[in-house]
Amino acid sequence: MILEQHYLACLAQASYLIVDEGTRTAAVVDPRRDVELYLERAAELGVELRYVLLTHFHADFVSGHLELAARTGAEILLGAAAAPEYAHRGLADGETLELGAVRLVALATPGHTPESTCYLVYDTDRDAEVPHAVLTGDTLFIGDVGRPDLMSSVGVTAEELGRQLYDSLHDKLLSLPDETLVYPGHGAGSMCGKNLSTDTVSTIGAQRRFNYALQPMTRDAFVRLVTAGQPEAPKYFGHDARINKLRRATLEESLERGLVPLPPERVLELGDGEARLLDVRSPADFAAGHLAGSTNIPLEGSFATWAGTLLDPGQAVVIVADPGREREAAVRLGRIGMDHVLGFLEGGYRAAADRPQRQATLVRRQPAELAASLARADAPLVLDVRGPGEWDAGHIEDALLVPLAQLEQRLDEVPADRDVVVQCKSGYRSSVAASLLARHGRTRIADLVGGIDAWRAAELPVVAPVG
Repeated sequence: MILEQHYLACLAQASYLIVDEGTRTAAVVDPRRDVELYLERAAELGVELRYVLLTHFHADFVSGHLELAARTGAEILLGAAAAPEYAHRGLADGETLELGAVRLVALATPGHTPESTCYLVYDTDRDAEVPHAVLTGDTLFIGDVGRPDLMSSVGVTAEELGRQLYDSLHDKLLSLPDETLVYPGHGAGSMCGKNLSTDTVSTIGAQRRFNYALQPMTRDAFVRLVTAGQPEAPKYFGHDARINKLRRATLEESLERGLVPLPPERVLELGDGEARLLDVRSPADFAAGHLAGSTNIPLEGSFATWAGTLLDPGQAVVIVADPGREREAAVRLGRIGMDHVLGFLEGGYRAAADRPQRQATLVRRQPAELAASLARADAPLVLDVRGPGEWDAGHIEDALLVPLAQLEQRLDEVPADRDVVVQCKSGYRSSVAASLLARHGRTRIADLVGGIDAWRAAELPVVAPVG
């Protein structure tokens, strides 16, 4: 047996390739939407991809089951409780899928979602009785468990799913041998939980001992614990959960429509009306010059997560990228189901640089420069766009906290008649925030280079948490 984890860092998402070397057959579990890596790996190994399995209808990315089925003819399998539009086979609790000496056993584990299913993996050449591993999807993470609060929009309460999750964990997963390897669907950085580890594999025994949510407690106490303090879910989560149930265009079809080079005149025309201009260049390049009204979400960072958080999934987008990186931007948007790309600015930003009336720049402040200005009577307001936990760990005195995800809904809290310096941890989110403020007509905006990390490195003061 070959069991490979393929980890996509920008979405903190894990998928799995399982191969039976005897029959030269393979299955993929929870594939990302851009499936070339699985096809290339199968070709390298000389195996046939026959099955693609989903642990549930994912909310944080669009899975590549339809893409793999279209490219290979692979059969799609989900838990029996799932009811998608497309052709598939539902696996009942305890039902097996045989790939030669490799056996997969479905475990119905509702809780994160009603249809959540884990898959036991047996290498029967080594041991036909004891599972080698369990692929837990979003039911059990390393250091955490799946959040049960994402289905409220469709009438399933967090408390109801939380009780189901408790039973799934205790009756199914915690009954497995301690040595069983745990391969989860996500790692640290995912918003599908609140305490995910940077580790991407563990054992049932280690999780039984160290996972806070698996410690002895009542069902009610567990529900209170796992529903409290969850991060705010990006607005694209509901969109992705829906389209993972539907027949839809494949990523290849979407890219064929959207990767169209557009001249500057057409880009400006679209930006004035039906489309959002999405500038994916670095904060420094964006600050040096950009098309007025653009939103800056740099590719170097959690691009897809922030795009899905701040943009409407159904909104048309035109990409402004460094030449040669347009496809990367479109693919990463496609991974979260943002398929309404109308094209990209041919030649990149410089192709439109001869239109000075449509250009804008963004002021950037160094930490020492900001510190000096804060001592003046006309001191600017520091707008901190980090999360509450980051704020509590230390912030600049008299700053205003408005997390980036909430900024456009709370614009009235940011004064328009005062200089504002936007600050985050490292300078990524602050550039995004500054572009949003400028798009809404704010003109007295600057960006703190390097964020509070640079501020601390300059040994400038922060308000420390009490105690």
